[in-house]
Amino acid sequence: MARECSVCGKGKVSGNTVSHANNHNRRTWSPNLRRVRAKVSGGTKKVLVCSRCLRSGKVERAL
Repeated sequence: MARECSVCGKGKVSGNTVSHANNHNRRTWSPNLRRVRAKVSGGTKKVLVCSRCLRSGKVERAL
């Protein structure tokens, strides 16, 4: 299972950290994922959702 948002598909991105001396090192940024119980096709299921999708109301949480 990939570490990406099940709603918007947001996943890891890669790039460089650049120091004050202009040294470049490769690194990755991970999305802020939360495992939540959500209503999926009539039932409840635990899914990985990014915090932005949760905040914007794109996910209907199951209580």
